[in-house]
Amino acid sequence: MLNPNWPVRLEAPPVTLRPLRRRDALDWERIRRSSPSWFSQWDSTRPPNSVDPPLTFAQVVSDLNRRARNGQILPWAVYYVPPGQASRFVGQVTVAGIARGSAGWAQVGYWIDPKWAGRGIIPTAVALAVDHCFAIGLHRVEIAIRPDNTNSLAVVRKLGFRLEGRRDRYMHVAGQWRDHDVFVLDAEARTEPVLERYLRTRG
Repeated sequence: MLNPNWPVRLEAPPVTLRPLRRRDALDWERIRRSSPSWFSQWDSTRPPNSVDPPLTFAQVVSDLNRRARNGQILPWAVYYVPPGQASRFVGQVTVAGIARGSAGWAQVGYWIDPKWAGRGIIPTAVALAVDHCFAIGLHRVEIAIRPDNTNSLAVVRKLGFRLEGRRDRYMHVAGQWRDHDVFVLDAEARTEPVLERYLRTRG
């Protein structure tokens, strides 16, 4: 199903979500090179028997936007405006595995430049993305997190996701099949917009 509403831009100043673009390559690569140990422990990897060829950043962006136009994924760059400074690329939020019909669900993944972690940027960005998921008619949003990823666990707790259970050897991460805990929020459980809840409880 084609997505007539893509590209989508979402804002909750000082945080903005906008479609990932090829011109983000320099910032993306700079962040990744500056903190390899931060990312290597959490990044998904290809299992030994994978037949998928490696892709360049430009190929990844083209593929993501093609799938976004087909209604399969929502790939956003996260931009942040530090006080008194210009807006800058600081991370990504991606809504993937979008299923319509009787399922009505999707999965959310995210990362941030460690330089900007702990400022409420990713909780705000994920809240924007999840509220958009419900606005376009999805019923259920999942986030899968390794049980030792304390930073990521803090995000779902702040946003009111509930722990549904553990999936053994769920995803290939850092060279091995890793267990993940799955956190869920569905439309019935959301009594107010996720962003509003986060900002209210953040104080």
